[in-house]
Amino acid sequence: MIRIARPLIGDEEREAVLKVLDSGYLVNGPVTQELERRFARDVSGTTEAVAVANGTAALHLALLAHGVGAGDEVITTPFTFQATSNMVLAAGARPVFVDVKDDGNIDESLIEAAITPRTKAILPVHLFGRLCAIEDIEAIARRHNLVLIEDAAQAHGAESCGRRAGGFGTGCFSFYATKNMMSGEGGMVTTNNADLAAKLRLLRSHGETSRYSSSILGFNYRMTEVASAIALAQLGKLPEFNAKRRQNARYLSEHVRGLVLPTEPGDNSTVWHLYTVRVPRGRDKLAAWLAERGIQTGVYYPTPVPDQPLYRELGYSADSCPTARRLSREVLSLPVHPGLSGRDLHTIVAAVNEWTGSPGAGLE
Repeated sequence: MIRIARPLIGDEEREAVLKVLDSGYLVNGPVTQELERRFARDVSGTTEAVAVANGTAALHLALLAHGVGAGDEVITTPFTFQATSNMVLAAGARPVFVDVKDDGNIDESLIEAAITPRTKAILPVHLFGRLCAIEDIEAIARRHNLVLIEDAAQAHGAESCGRRAGGFGTGCFSFYATKNMMSGEGGMVTTNNADLAAKLRLLRSHGETSRYSSSILGFNYRMTEVASAIALAQLGKLPEFNAKRRQNARYLSEHVRGLVLPTEPGDNSTVWHLYTVRVPRGRDKLAAWLAERGIQTGVYYPTPVPDQPLYRELGYSADSCPTARRLSREVLSLPVHPGLSGRDLHTIVAAVNEWTGSPGAGLE
């Protein structure tokens, strides 16, 4: 089976974990501190990074640290994993969904019309490893004095004009097992605001300013030293992993025929967390065809967030998000991860092109 995702774990990760276990220092230790320092420097390009238990915790704490709460509205995307808007609800605020463009990222041209006196923040997602129009969104946030929080869970290392994902607003990253760099579970919040970082560190550990002394309501959202050790080893491999994803995506784009293919901005900023094509007709049939030939695919995401049961009960629907609804019926992600061999890529292309009626097209 050619899998849609596969964590690449080597001797570096194994040795790092054993070293932590031997140290007996398992939480909030020097490995986590080193991960924070290097992630800020090498990935987000920020002055601060705060490690947390997972990407969902990163979103929750970022919202709370910015004071998002009851009565507030947060503009976000309907086409993503539900954790993004779920954490808006968890903070006590109301998600406001703005439709997306054909690449799946939030349509920046629709954001200002959704701003009301209750709007506190804009929370875009860099979907599939491609930056949204983050510079335009940053300008909107500044113009309206709004908080900007980036869901960069799929965008480790993505750039735009020399600036990196997680460095435009407050960045939220995930180290889930399938991400471009991973630790099984884990996450990071990035910022250039030292005071905000200090508040995030309080929030992640029960609001304690000292042992058994809580100054604010906080949570147990700490990242373990074991997870940090894995992430630190992975961070060193991230440039290589992303380069291989770009190489694999380039091969697919050069050889796949008969589908609507993802495009790449001219600055080559995409890190290809997922290679997502659009199949206007027969998406599920193509997925079944590929599965029969040992090729795993994924549908990210089959239901726009406002159409999910939780949100339906809250009075939402995706009626005002027609592009998100259409994409949910058309998108199909093909394997692009760095563990693919040349033979794997050839197999994927040959199978897709046979289904689309273009057998052998572009293949040597």
